[in-house]
Amino acid sequence: MKFAVIGGTGLIGSQVVKSLNAAGHEAVPHSQSTGVDVITGKGLDEAVAGADVLVNLTNSPTFDKDSLAFFQTSMDNLLAAGRKGGIRHFVILSIVGVDKVPELDYYKAKVLQEDILAAGAIPYSIVRATQFMEFMDATMSWTTDGDTVRLPPTPIQPIAAKDVADAVAEVAAGAPLGGIRNIGGPEVFTLDELGRITLSHKSDGRTVVTDPTAGMFAAVKGDVLTDKNAHLAPTRYADWLS
Repeated sequence: MKFAVIGGTGLIGSQVVKSLNAAGHEAVPHSQSTGVDVITGKGLDEAVAGADVLVNLTNSPTFDKDSLAFFQTSMDNLLAAGRKGGIRHFVILSIVGVDKVPELDYYKAKVLQEDILAAGAIPYSIVRATQFMEFMDATMSWTTDGDTVRLPPTPIQPIAAKDVADAVAEVAAGAPLGGIRNIGGPEVFTLDELGRITLSHKSDGRTVVTDPTAGMFAAVKGDVLTDKNAHLAPTRYADWLS
C-alpha cells in the first residue's frame, strides 16, 4: 500500500515512515520542509494523490487556545484533500484520556480533531497514546526554578516514541478501526517519582519537590492519563534511559 504521512519528518512521523517502508509498503513523508502546509493547503492535493492511506501526525505550534484553530483548519484541509484523492483510511495520533481533561486548551483541541475526523466521510482510525518518554526533560524544564523541580503526583504511563510509531504504523496498515485504540507503556509512575528517577540516572543535581499545583499536569484529576487495558508497548522506562 501507499501511505502519505503528513508530519512525516518529525519525532513520530519519521519512525512511522521507516516502519512502514521496512514492512514493504511505500510511505512518503510530507511536511512544511517538503512544501506541504496543512493550514494554507499548499501541496496537500499532490501529497495525497495516489495514496491509499493518509496518516496525519502534524501538531499545533502552541498548546494554548490557538491550537483549536490549528486543528480545525488542518483537519478541514486534510479531509478535503483526502476525499479528492480517494483516500481509503485516515489515521491520527491522539492522547489517552484526552477527553477527560477539559481544563487544558490543547486537550480540548485534540478532542476537536478527533471529532472532526469521526464526523468525516473517510474511514478512520484514532490511536491514543500515553505520555512520551522523550518529553520528560521538557516537562521538568517547565517547572524548574534553580536547583528545584516542582512536579505534581499525577499518574502517567510513559511510552517510548519508537513504540508509538510502531503502533501507528500497524494500525495504518490494517483495516480502519472506525474508533479508538489506546496504547501505553508497560509501567505506571507518578510524575514526581518519574522526575526523581530521571535526575538520578543522569546524575543531575536538581531536586524534585512534590507540588500538586505545578505545571500543566496539575490540571489532571486522578489517573485519567493511564489505561491498564491499553495495548501495552514493550519498552520500560529504565531500559529507555539506558
